[in-house]
Amino acid sequence: MTSTSSTGKVLLITGASTGIGAATARQAVQAGWRVALLARSEDKLQALAAELGGEQAIALRADVTQWPDLEGAVAATLERFGRLDAALANAGFTAGAPRYATGDPTPDEWRDMILTNVLGAALTARATLPHLIGSRGHLLLVGSVAGRVATPGPYSATKWAISGMGESIRREVSAEGVRVTTIEPGRVETPFWAEGRKPQNAEFLQDDDVARAILYALEQPAHVAINELLIRPTTQDV
Repeated sequence: MTSTSSTGKVLLITGASTGIGAATARQAVQAGWRVALLARSEDKLQALAAELGGEQAIALRADVTQWPDLEGAVAATLERFGRLDAALANAGFTAGAPRYATGDPTPDEWRDMILTNVLGAALTARATLPHLIGSRGHLLLVGSVAGRVATPGPYSATKWAISGMGESIRREVSAEGVRVTTIEPGRVETPFWAEGRKPQNAEFLQDDDVARAILYALEQPAHVAINELLIRPTTQDV
């Protein structure tokens, strides 16, 4: 169903090549948005942009930890579509040993994860907020239940950072008419849960479930700000 309120608006999505980012792009285009797709995987981005249609989507290779990449991607979005109404800071991953005191952590993997999950979200906010202030737009950050309930390992710390970042940004820009939403999913079906990590008989969210929540927040009237959406599979107890 196409929303007349969103027709022609532009949503920039980081981590758009797969998972929640790609699912959100598909649902947003169906709802009338145009999308700027950012990720490091250029071939997957190009395929998704072709699927969504050249008039509705642009593929932009970008590493969210690199300021010139983000600055260039935002400039390309404005050149192509002439506006920016919303940004979804979705890029992130978990890597290395899931605990501090045991296992065989690879510090470089931890470093890349922390830079992507935390610095990447902060740089995405910095690159897009001046334009979102101009459009009285919407910034969305993908956090996690692990940013509300501490779990072992540094991944949880990165998501606590997102929870704090969302509230910090909200306090900075809400008077400018910018809405800020932190999306906090529980267990989502991803490759991470392979290799024996999957809890027995556990329920999982799907990418489309989280994307629907993101579209719900985006499609509210301008005077309504959904600041947090905490979403768990029904049977997840943590």
